[in-house]
Amino acid sequence: MEVAAGLFRGYLDFYGVSGHDAGAPREFLAERMRKGESLVLLADVEGGEGAGGTVGFAQVYRTFSSLSLRPLWVLGDLYVAPAGRRSGAGRALLRETLRRAREAGVCGVQLETAYDNHVAQGLYEAEGFVRDPYHVYVHDLG
Repeated sequence: MEVAAGLFRGYLDFYGVSGHDAGAPREFLAERMRKGESLVLLADVEGGEGAGGTVGFAQVYRTFSSLSLRPLWVLGDLYVAPAGRRSGAGRALLRETLRRAREAGVCGVQLETAYDNHVAQGLYEAEGFVRDPYHVYVHDLG
């Protein structure tokens, strides 16, 4: 759990999310997993230029598609620490998520990323993701 929480903190830092105490990412992950609300995957790579060990994580939320009348997965988080980038860890996490989704019989996997995260967009598109025709709206309730 500590490794996943550390990667989750790196993910939050990457997106400039602050204001949480140091234990909040661990508590959040632990609660999601305890309640069966998310699936957390970890990516390990072998040594080589300091990239050895667990370098990435993905968190998937299970939900439903009303239009498809079937389950849908949301890939809420995908992060690879700087030491593990260009190792294939992100691609492996993405492929494992898709493999498990097919196995579970879901209608699709949905994700979001920052408009300027072109590296991630390239990976997603190379793995068969397409931009959907819908706009995402968020109403922040603080």
